[in-house]
Amino acid sequence: MATKILVSQPKPQTEKSPYFDIAEKYGVEMVFRPFIKVEPMSAKDFRQQKVSIPEHTAIVFTSRHAIDHFFTLCKDLRVNIDETMKYFCVSEQVALYIQKYVQYRKRKNFHPESGKLVDLIPIMQKHKTEKYFVPLSSVHNDDLKNMLDAAKLQHSEAVMYYTVSNDFGPDEPFDYNMIVFFSPEGIYSLMKNFPDFKQGDIAIACLGSKTIKAAEDAGLRIDMQPTPELRSVPAMIEDYIKKHQKD
Repeated sequence: MATKILVSQPKPQTEKSPYFDIAEKYGVEMVFRPFIKVEPMSAKDFRQQKVSIPEHTAIVFTSRHAIDHFFTLCKDLRVNIDETMKYFCVSEQVALYIQKYVQYRKRKNFHPESGKLVDLIPIMQKHKTEKYFVPLSSVHNDDLKNMLDAAKLQHSEAVMYYTVSNDFGPDEPFDYNMIVFFSPEGIYSLMKNFPDFKQGDIAIACLGSKTIKAAEDAGLRIDMQPTPELRSVPAMIEDYIKKHQKD
């Protein structure tokens, strides 16, 4: 029976993916299935938060999901985004994604080279007169809010989309040799879907310190996490397969 690996992310859109290369090289089955999914918020639900987007002069985006749901909800709310609006993004990839909705202007878009949230704050401090708005998921932490408070920047936050468990069907087989998690929400979803989950010989790989902590808190055994030698998820998977096939 072939090794079956569950990668809790959407299937790569390009055929040139290291996941597919590994599957072909070692003859393993790679299944892509997110444990969580993102759903839109209604204009009615957003209005209940009593936040006025036009009162702000800058938007802070931490993900492409945030961009999609911000502009979609603004359209539903009939909120026109002023051309003078500035955008502060966690990374260049997120910043460039904005051009899907508005013309990209470098003088209106800002991001740290590192792609780290902590490095975005000094950039925002150079624009301390701005009134920042942060679109959030229903599942979020207060790290960014706390950073903005500490930097004494004017800001407000509001939930603009939902992150929910992508539940498994009752007849859906769960016969994996290895599961890869990318977020704490993935761990929470696993335990919600399978409250009596017994790990046994199932190998678990986790990416990120918060994901690792969530797995440990759930009583799971973490078999793989990034190391200086194995920095990426495909590298961890390949290392597991090599050791497993030797066994």
